Amino acid sequence: MKNINNVLEKKQNEQDLIHSYQDACSNEKFKKFIETLPIEEEILIKYTSSLEDACQEYCNCQKCKGLSFCKNKVEGYCYTPQKEKNIIQFSYIACKYQQQSEQENAYKKNLELFDMPKEIKEASLKNVYTDDKSRVPIIRYFKEFKDQYQKKKSPKGLYLTGSFGSGKTYLIAALLNEMAKNKVCCALVYYPEFLRSLKSSFQTDYSEKFDFIKKSPILLLDDIGAENQSNWSRDEVLGPILQYRMQNHLPTFFTSNLTLEELETSLSTTSTGVDRVKARRIIERIKQLTVPMELIGKNRRT
Repeated sequence: MKNINNVLEKKQNEQDLIHSYQDACSNEKFKKFIETLPIEEEILIKYTSSLEDACQEYCNCQKCKGLSFCKNKVEGYCYTPQKEKNIIQFSYIACKYQQQSEQENAYKKNLELFDMPKEIKEASLKNVYTDDKSRVPIIRYFKEFKDQYQKKKSPKGLYLTGSFGSGKTYLIAALLNEMAKNKVCCALVYYPEFLRSLKSSFQTDYSEKFDFIKKSPILLLDDIGAENQSNWSRDEVLGPILQYRMQNHLPTFFTSNLTLEELETSLSTTSTGVDRVKARRIIERIKQLTVPMELIGKNRRT
């Protein structure tokens, strides 16, 4: 009796599946959707509910104008059925807009930001203000830098100083983003915060952090001179970083509100006294690594 009941129950389930599928097919959109699938009807019948979900997302995609208009459960992806042997597997497949976005943003994998605004990853030379003539020599130098780097030469970076809010960081970030698009790994580091983080990591990942910055193919040390000066930060951190990069011809960029002369004065004075010789040594390394330029302009942050 139990076996008979099981057989009857199985047949009833099969009938329920068929009726559910037939009801779904009365919807013209659903019918057209399944007609696009290279899957036999006897298999489709078992997945009516999931197919209806897939149909809805497919229809959403047909009318969609971009990622910001996406109505699907997972933005930029479509719930899609695919036959595997005698079953259907459903997975989320990136739509054309998502694929385009992934291609356009693939370069960001080559960027490492340390305490820098996320929008820095969006910095682009195309969006650089062109109403300021002081930017022209810098943009020209960027072109020379890219040309030399592509020829596997060892171009110098910039020591870019200038007024507060003039766009120094954005400019260099725009260049480094261009380099990242050419599959060059770049690190953009807000230097004062990096020092604080490094100091607090003596018992954890100090060496990993230090070596990563020291060895990055292209490096930006942002806002150098704004940190609290100490013998440790000058002689145990900045000095070795610059020495390694100088010896290995690794392009290095700096932004600062201080000129090189002002930075030398700042580096020479710590809580333990004044040491102009060690400060001068740091400045000479910076000069070996960079071309100094100045950007004076209106505050773009206001």
